[in-house]
Amino acid sequence: MKLKVVIHKAEEGGYWAEVPSLAGCATQGDTFEELLENIYEAIEGYLSVDVSDIKIAEDDRVMEIAV
Repeated sequence: MKLKVVIHKAEEGGYWAEVPSLAGCATQGDTFEELLENIYEAIEGYLSVDVSDIKIAEDDRVMEIAV
């Protein structure tokens, strides 16, 4: 999966980034390297779903797929 990330220089120093295709998915970092780590973590958190909160019947399947 490829996602566009818009990176901004923060007025107070460092950087902040947003992922336009994932509403509300944004993060910041004091350095560019920290920002990259944080944006991967933010995207992963945004896309993860806790299936324990979903009712799953005995004949249902839960799968993980890569896109």
